[in-house]
Parts: sequence; structure tokens; C-alpha cells
Amino acid sequence: MDTVSPQDDAPAAEPGFGDEAGAEDVYRRWRPMVHGLALRALGDPREAEDVAQQVFLAAWRGRAGYRPGPGGMGAWLTGITRHKVADALEARMRLARVVRAAARRAGEPREAVQGPPPDQAVDRVLVLGELARLPAAQRRVLCLAFYADLSQSQIAERTGLPLGTVKSHMRRALHALRRSLEPARPPGPR
Repeated sequence: MDTVSPQDDAPAAEPGFGDEAGAEDVYRRWRPMVHGLALRALGDPREAEDVAQQVFLAAWRGRAGYRPGPGGMGAWLTGITRHKVADALEARMRLARVVRAAARRAGEPREAVQGPPPDQAVDRVLVLGELARLPAAQRRVLCLAFYADLSQSQIAERTGLPLGTVKSHMRRALHALRRSLEPARPPGPR
């Protein structure tokens, strides 16, 4: 009578973290996806590379808790990536608050703190600061749309919210961002 071990049922096509060689296989196979997700969300190749390294380090440390599910290794690594991207975005917001506080304490304009930063970085920090001020539901919908590149229908499926609610959150959040990020205009004649 043949006996089948639990390992015989595991999919042979998907490498695991069993040892260092397995970890190398996982890294080689999934690094492009993880790095791509981080790059799309963060917009900075160096920061995306840092996040990718953090993802695989966290996966290695948590390998004992990995249980293959419907999405397999890719879904598990995507979840870890989302958490690490969120951590990186939060770190950016903390840094922006520190820079603003330091500029206020020094009594100097923000640009004088460390010279003029690249416009794109300043815009990104301003947008992240405004995103942090949005209600959690609106912020989540916007982040899923722009950082995870999901359609409104996909967001509704993922969050369990009705499609109309997703659309309302998106519209209100974009309106709030537009209002807070537009330069102040002096009142004009009516």
C-alpha cells in the first residue's frame, strides 16, 4: 500500500521558503512583481527596492505562518507588500511633519530648511499629507484606485462596499484634495 506524505500534495511549481535555496527561488520568481507594486505605489525606484527587500525579509521571518491559499505565494507576498508600502507612506508623512515643524521652529520658509527639494517630491509629500487628513474610508478608496490600480468596481468587490458608495467616496475625496491643494485665490468680483 502506497502512502502519500502531505508534501506530495504541495504544488511542485511553487517554490517555498523551506531553506536558503528555496528562499532564493522565491526571491527570483516574485521579486519583479513585488518591486513593481512598490514602485507603482511609491514612485521612487530606491524606495521601492528598499520595500521589496523588507517584504522578502518579512516573508522569510514569517515563513512558518505561510499557508497556501487561493492566491498562493503571490497573494501572500502582495499582502506583505501592501503593508510595507503603507509603512513607507506613513514614514514619508512623519518626515513631512518633522520638516514642517522644524521650519516653523526655525522661523524660516519651508524651502530654506534644506534647499529647494525637487518639485515632484514636494508635490508627493503635500498630497500624502492631505491624504492623511481624509476620512479613512475615502482615503482607502483613493489608495486602492491609485496605488493598487483598481477600478471602482474592483474596489467595491475588494472592500464589500456598494459601487455607489465607492463612487461617492472617490468623488468626495477628490473634491477635498482639489480644494485643499489649489492655491489660495483672493476673493474676486462676483
